Amino acid sequence: MIKKGMRRQIVLHYILVVFLALLLVEVIFLIVIRTYYYDSIYTRISTHISQAEYFYQITSEDSPLSLQELLDSFALDYTELQVLTLNGDMITSSTGFQPDRTITTSDVPEAVGGGIGRWVGRQPGTNESVMAVSKVLQIHGRDAYVLRYVTSVEGVNADLLNVTLISVSVGIAVLAVVAAFSFGLANSIIKPLNNITAVSAQMARGKFNMRIKGDYLYEIGELASTLNYLAEEIVRSNQIKDDFISSISHELRTPLTSIKGWSETLISGGYDPEETKLGMSIISKESDRLIGLVEEILDFSKLHQNEMKLSIGTVGVRELLQEIILNLWAKAEKKSIRLVLEAEEGIYVRGDANRLKQVFLNLTDNAVKFSHEGSSIMLTARRADEEEAEIVVQDSGIGISQDHLNRVKDRFFQVDSLNGGTGLGLAISQQLVELHGGTMEIDSELGKGTRVTVYLQLAEPFPAVETMEQVSLPLPEENHDREEGKH
Repeated sequence: MIKKGMRRQIVLHYILVVFLALLLVEVIFLIVIRTYYYDSIYTRISTHISQAEYFYQITSEDSPLSLQELLDSFALDYTELQVLTLNGDMITSSTGFQPDRTITTSDVPEAVGGGIGRWVGRQPGTNESVMAVSKVLQIHGRDAYVLRYVTSVEGVNADLLNVTLISVSVGIAVLAVVAAFSFGLANSIIKPLNNITAVSAQMARGKFNMRIKGDYLYEIGELASTLNYLAEEIVRSNQIKDDFISSISHELRTPLTSIKGWSETLISGGYDPEETKLGMSIISKESDRLIGLVEEILDFSKLHQNEMKLSIGTVGVRELLQEIILNLWAKAEKKSIRLVLEAEEGIYVRGDANRLKQVFLNLTDNAVKFSHEGSSIMLTARRADEEEAEIVVQDSGIGISQDHLNRVKDRFFQVDSLNGGTGLGLAISQQLVELHGGTMEIDSELGKGTRVTVYLQLAEPFPAVETMEQVSLPLPEENHDREEGKH
């Protein structure tokens, strides 16, 4: 017996399907063969009756034939000819026996009704399988006798039995071949699955360095490739997680160290007003930095759990980008970087102003971080078509390699870990843009700069004025003072 499992199911299903198909084919085949044999006998007798009846009508025109002459005229080899009355009573027979009995089989009434009757069954007395064919004989236009031919079909039945035995033997042989084939097919499926199951069990125990080996085809090959890819992704995710924990620990440790150091300095009795002011300023900045890191992690958690709530309204793109430039002007000025705005007037989008500000602040801050000193960063906005606005942040900085470009939107991924951060900025920006029904594309070439394009749905209706104005910083001195006050 095959133990329970997919192997047994496959083998049994194959054998069952083939068995039912063979059974159907053999039944139809045997019915066709039997019908052919029996119809051949019936056709032979019917043809003989028609020919004999024709010659009888010619020879009996002058005077009717006697019963013996009738038997001689209509006799057929290997067949008993019986002459009956129209009521089915036997008058004479070619065998010489004249039993006093009435024939009640169905072929006689059919013949009396005007056709050629046919009946297959067991001969009374001998229990032999026979076929009877009956036809009414007319003399001078009137029904006179019923001619009944009785022939044995035992030989035919024996031939049919032999054919049946041969067909059953062929069917058994086919089932045996199918069983052997189904075992091979089942093994070709089960062995790879057993291998995949064993490796998967190892992966479930945390051994993600295990891989499914073997060049499997079709769905099993896809399953093996998927599990191998899953293991690789888990290893990569664990590495990213470890890198993130290391990075975030460093990011948190640095401001905490500064806060703790200056707190201890102030507690120890430093009463110099300038020193106290400097210490409190550093504590405030590092606290803001910590809050920013925590908020970034919280935002990512909300997005990951689909809990981010947007306050949708109409947002002016030009005004939003101007605010971004004001916020980052001081940081850009330290590297002598020019922030240039080219935006069409009257572009409005539907969205959450604070979240969109977070997106473009992150994109522009990244551009400043990775740009060379003395370079420029372009912020442009225009109508891409009647439905979308195109907003671009483009720098001429260090750029991103193709290998990193494919992963730059992944969570916790950092192109340059030395620049700090959580590696969540672009991932959060991407998801926020998608929450607004937009798309974000990143094009970059190593050493030549990066271009980030964001497409957002235009608000309806939007003004028809389309003027292009260029704004270039540095800003007025009062804006510089305001930015310094924030820091």
